[in-house]
Amino acid sequence: MVNKKAKGKRSKTRSKLKKKTGKATVNQLLRPFNDNDKVQVDIRPEMHDGMPAAIYQGASGVVERKQGDAYRVKVKKGKLEKILLVQGIHLRQEAGSK
Repeated sequence: MVNKKAKGKRSKTRSKLKKKTGKATVNQLLRPFNDNDKVQVDIRPEMHDGMPAAIYQGASGVVERKQGDAYRVKVKKGKLEKILLVQGIHLRQEAGSK
C-alpha cells in the first residue's frame, strides 16, 4: 500500500511551530524595516500570511527591499543565497544591528 501521508507546508513542524506567542499587536504588524537591515526569521505560527517555510526558522538575512506588504530577505542556505518573501510579523531585528 502506498503511503498517502500529507506533505504540506507545515508537515513535520510540531516542535518548531509550537509557540505560545499570544495575539500580535498593531505595532508588531506594522513594524517597518529599512533596506540593508539585518533581520532574523522568527515564524509566528498563528499568522499564516507571508509565512516562510519552516526550514528558515531562525535564519539570519538582509532586507533587500519592500515588495507590497512583504519584505524581500536574502538568506544564506549552505552555499546558496535564497530570496524569501516574508511579512514583517515573521521578522525581528537582529541583536546589535543598530
